[in-house]
Amino acid sequence: MGEKQLVILLSLVMFLMIIVTSMFYYFTNQKNSKDAIEIDSSVEQKEDGHFETQVISSNLMTPWSIVFYDDIPLISSRDTGQIYEINEDGTSRIVGTIDEVTHRGEGGLLGLTIHHTNLYAYYTTSIDNRVSRYSLSGERGSLSIRYQETILDGLPIASYHNGGRIAFGPDEMLYITVGDAGDTMSAQDLSVYNGKILRMTRNGEIPDDNPFENSLIYSYGHRNPQGITWDEAGVMYSSEFGQNQWDELNIIKAGGNYGWPIVEGMEENAEFELPVQQWQVSQASPSGMTYHDGTLFLANLRGTSLRTVSITDLSKSDTYFNEEYGRIRDVAIAPDGTLWFITNNTDGRGTPSPDDDRIISVSLNR
Repeated sequence: MGEKQLVILLSLVMFLMIIVTSMFYYFTNQKNSKDAIEIDSSVEQKEDGHFETQVISSNLMTPWSIVFYDDIPLISSRDTGQIYEINEDGTSRIVGTIDEVTHRGEGGLLGLTIHHTNLYAYYTTSIDNRVSRYSLSGERGSLSIRYQETILDGLPIASYHNGGRIAFGPDEMLYITVGDAGDTMSAQDLSVYNGKILRMTRNGEIPDDNPFENSLIYSYGHRNPQGITWDEAGVMYSSEFGQNQWDELNIIKAGGNYGWPIVEGMEENAEFELPVQQWQVSQASPSGMTYHDGTLFLANLRGTSLRTVSITDLSKSDTYFNEEYGRIRDVAIAPDGTLWFITNNTDGRGTPSPDDDRIISVSLNR
């Protein structure tokens, strides 16, 4: 082979080596770049900073429940018995005061719910807990309430474990959570309402398809059930305060016995319905809850966070805003699709900041 041919051959070999090396680095970098994006994306979805938040209102006094009347947010104040509307500029205005409300320990003006143009309120008086209905009239800035009737009274009362959450289900029935009021064994007694979730018509009547004949009781064996919500399939979920060990997330079934005070948390017992998830009480104290697009959102008091649970895997959860806003009492989906939650640092158990309590809006566009 002549010198000229050898030079040409070596040049060709070097050219091919350059091409092979370039292709190797190209595809390697492409793979690494793709892996980095996937890792960053998965991490980013768990970062609190990924959510866009906004303070809607501040300087609220012991807010307990948040609901929406059309696009008007309404807040109950546990200790004062007042119902506020939140104006577009974040200021609050008193819509009405329930004079019968007696603040006592955890008692006071608790849960609210809306049904058409009526407002339902669960509250503590000097002699009982009860649910009354009020008519709503007016627009934002001039909204008012007018008492109609008490649809249920005589519910057990105590300084602690009053329950107090109310909501209309997809079946148009009104559901009410009632705590054991400190009488633990009464949660197993179907002749009293302590430690129960009740189901009734909007006028307080017993539905024909309730699980126990001539009874408002829908489920029993609860200690202090708090949040209630439903998914698109009509499955009902409830959060519940435990005693010293386990807080619970339960799927509520008609006629179900949830075991309190015989069991707490996921204790294996064929007689009782087991929670789908449990948390140590110091890490949770799940209060209000709501559902949106495949996810349960739970407000945590002692856990000072917002917890999410995907209904595709009810055994797992994530927490957000850990210790950022303090105690969180209730959570709701606003008409614009954002998530609103209320802090609860002025209830005597938190450490309020100068602006507490507050309403925080969270964008759910992830």
